Amino acid sequence: MSSAIMIWEANPELVTIAGVPVRYYGLLFAIGLLLGYNIVKYIFKRENINIRYLDILLMYILVGTLVGARLGHCLFYDFEYYKNHILEIFIPFQNVAGHWQYVGFMGLASHGGAIGVLLAIYLFCRKYKIGAFWLLDRIAIGVPITGAFIRFGNFMNSEIYGKPTNGNWGIIFANDDMIPRHPTQLYEAFGYILVSVILWLLYRSGKVKSNGIFFSYFLISMFSIRFILEFFKENQVNFENDMVLNMGQWLSIPFIIIGFVLLFFNDKMKKITAYVPTNIRNN
Repeated sequence: MSSAIMIWEANPELVTIAGVPVRYYGLLFAIGLLLGYNIVKYIFKRENINIRYLDILLMYILVGTLVGARLGHCLFYDFEYYKNHILEIFIPFQNVAGHWQYVGFMGLASHGGAIGVLLAIYLFCRKYKIGAFWLLDRIAIGVPITGAFIRFGNFMNSEIYGKPTNGNWGIIFANDDMIPRHPTQLYEAFGYILVSVILWLLYRSGKVKSNGIFFSYFLISMFSIRFILEFFKENQVNFENDMVLNMGQWLSIPFIIIGFVLLFFNDKMKKITAYVPTNIRNN
């Protein structure tokens, strides 16, 4: 076997507590959220914004992410099953041969999560009268880090992997088969980290105005990465085999278009996007 081929057969379960498995995926998801939170927290402190609002926002985003990602998976990727098992959308149990078994929420779609987060941010901004694009610009710097750690979690689960390579290199996900494949989870994770670093450097430079520009860059870069890497991924569900572009690509296109539209009309939106009310600043 080639020295350029790595065999990956990690156990996705870190430990079992009282019969309930704790998975690396959940741990990495939590670490990603914590890192993203601290990046935005630094920005809030730098701009003298009351951290209390960030703590409230975190709860909005957490709920939006989980609900949106779960519904996204059930509606976009596995509707045929869940239309007949609606209760299983909302609980971490599955009815197997007449018996309920704990399986966790085995199915979260990133595009659904993105929609859920945007809706949560909209509701938060509406309640506290904060300029939505001002807030989105800052959140956009931290979110890619969270996305990266979610993909690291997918890697630990040996899921969402890539198509076979030429056989001389790649990673064998031995829990599924013995075929060398593209580790697309890692490609995507490191791509997201790069996006976060670039946005952070642009923010620190002070040379880019903050009225939706960072959010535009975020949408364009994150979903372009996702769109391109889908060419190297195995399709997640069978119905995608008959599609010109797979579901992940079709769902990425609207986000990319929105990013370019926001970028193009940025100057016209300046008055409504740069608004930061004084009531969330520290006295």
